[in-house]
Formats: sequence, C-alpha cells, structure tokens
Amino acid sequence: MKFKLDYEEIDLTFDNAYCIGYSGRNVEKTKEHIAELKELGVPEPNSVPEIYHLDPLLFRQNKSISIIGDQSSGEAEIVIIFDNDKRYVTLGSDHTDRELETVSIHKSKQLCAKPIASTIWDFTEVEEHWDELELRSFVFVDGDWQLYQDDKVSSILPYKDLITSLNQDDANLKNAVVYCGTVPLVSGFKYPNAFKAELVNPSNNKYITLEYEVKKL
Repeated sequence: MKFKLDYEEIDLTFDNAYCIGYSGRNVEKTKEHIAELKELGVPEPNSVPEIYHLDPLLFRQNKSISIIGDQSSGEAEIVIIFDNDKRYVTLGSDHTDRELETVSIHKSKQLCAKPIASTIWDFTEVEEHWDELELRSFVFVDGDWQLYQDDKVSSILPYKDLITSLNQDDANLKNAVVYCGTVPLVSGFKYPNAFKAELVNPSNNKYITLEYEVKKL
C-alpha cells in the first residue's frame, strides 16, 4: 500500500492488523460506555482494553466502501504503522456493523472494510505532542455534514499503555497496522451515507484527512 511521507512516496506492507477497543483513558467513563452498550445488546468485552485481530486485507484507501444492511458507522482513530524499525502515524476509520455488534464485536469489525488515509507522519514527529493531537469526524446524514466526534488523543490510553496491551496479547507488531481506539461521539451512533475525518497536530498545524462514501449492497 502506498503512503505519502512529506514529499516522499513509500510502500508499506501489512502482515498483521489489530484494533484496540475500549481504550479510553478515563476508566470510569469506559465502564459507563460498556454499560450503555450492554443495554443496546452489545456483549461486554473479555478485557479492557480488548485487542481484536483482523485480516490485513480489510485496510483500504478507496473512496468508498460497501456494506450490508443499514446500521454501520465509522469512527475516527489514530493509527500506528510498524515497519521493521520504523513507526508511522496516520488516520483511519474503524467502520463497524452495529447490528452484528450485538452478536459479536469481533465479527462486526471483521465484516467491514477499514478505511485508512494515504498520508503518514513519522512517529518521532508527534511523539512529544501525542496527547495534543486532535481527532475530528463528520457524518453525512439527511443531506448535510454533521459533527460526529471532536476530542484530543489524550482521551485515549497513552502510547506506552497501548503497546503494553498489545504485548500482553502477544500481538505480532512486525509489518503491523494498529487502530488505537476512538474518541467519544458527540451524540450517539449515526448511520451515514459518507464519512470524513481529520487528525490535527496543533504544534505545527499539519493535518491528515480521510473521506469515503458508504454504499449499501
């Protein structure tokens, strides 16, 4: 898969892929979120955070994805890519089938393509500003773009804690892509016809964007 790093284009291969669920930094809020989802029929996770192993072929840079049914939605996530001794940061959407989620969270994630941006940053560029990074997303619903998420990465577990969780799960980080978890929704789930997101580094005003259409089969 091709990515743009500053003025250079590089090819990266994904042999391993993971999504980290329930990675909120505020433990009490995470517990509340789990309780809310349980009321909607979503099973409780086996652990907090929970690591979901996914097929690397799910990750796409297409302008659209195809879904089954009418209850799926994306979530903006900060993404870490491991390539030999290098680490990169980018933006992705953990698009998930919310109906299937009530049966199996893992299956609901595996069912949907995972959009990923085509621009990456070197991890060292954002390492000291990790908590200041901003995630924002919008959904196209009822003919209009609506704010869906707007928060800082500080609402997610610190980078070192994310790596610890992956290591405890025996995750293979060689040529791996990791979706690190999402920030809170502004106002509950919405099932859009299109989704767009941005990852912003306020320290240098750089940003990465992602946008895709959601097509129903």
